[in-house]
Amino acid sequence: MSVLVPLSIIMGVGGLLAFLWSLRTRQYEDLDGAAARILLDSDEDAAIGRDRQYPPPRGGRR
Repeated sequence: MSVLVPLSIIMGVGGLLAFLWSLRTRQYEDLDGAAARILLDSDEDAAIGRDRQYPPPRGGRR
């Protein structure tokens, strides 16, 4: 029982630090954009240029 209280305090501080880190790295800036991004069709993504962020695979058919 004497281990549970310090362990819970350590876990609480760790959770608080993780939350503060997420605030500092602006994880909550664009909540509406993330919600709308899932609704986009893959054709619309190609038109916007989002498919170009990854390099093409090597050794593919030509």
